[in-house]
Amino acid sequence: MSGEISPTGKQPAPGSSPALRASHADRDRVVDVLRIAAGDGLLSADELDERLEVALSARTLGELAVLTADLPAVSGAAAAVAEPKDVVRIEQVFSGAVERTGRWVLPRRLELAVTWCDVTLDFTEAVITQDTVRIDVAMAGKSLTLITGPGIEVDVDGLTLVHCKLRRRRMRKPPGTPTRLRVELVGQKAHGNVVVRPPRRTFGQWLLRRPAAFPSGSGGE
Repeated sequence: MSGEISPTGKQPAPGSSPALRASHADRDRVVDVLRIAAGDGLLSADELDERLEVALSARTLGELAVLTADLPAVSGAAAAVAEPKDVVRIEQVFSGAVERTGRWVLPRRLELAVTWCDVTLDFTEAVITQDTVRIDVAMAGKSLTLITGPGIEVDVDGLTLVHCKLRRRRMRKPPGTPTRLRVELVGQKAHGNVVVRPPRRTFGQWLLRRPAAFPSGSGGE
């Protein structure tokens, strides 16, 4: 179909059909395009939230294409799918906090060898290129904090806690929200805390008793 636009704002590949089922990777690419558009001022916060909610539950490529049809084509650099590293190892002892926030590319496996340093892993704006990420934990003291977004689930069954508390806070999510990412924690965390939570609400949201607004949609784990 001449004039048809792909979810990333480019011409579709020959033979592609809007009725084809969308994969997790297809949804993630559209989420990426929408975030970039919002960052460029092309979408308001409300528009971004609405489109992200639709993108995360879209079943076909046609449903995804509608979400970016009125946006300029994304440049090659922005549209390119980031290539994740197989393994990223973080080693830190008695020093400043370790933070992975904003737009960072999730590796296929993350190794944390950290002693008495706070670690924060914020997945709300992370570039997700696979369904599962494994985090090997060898950590003592302080807190390991995971900030989740819609469709991001954290599995702690493989993590041994020694004199360590697990604090998990969930938020309601729209029915049928698909799982975009499964975070598997394995290894050992001694002393301190493991915190799994959604983003903190702003003061205005707190006053209105509204849930926190996610860059990648509404809701949480």
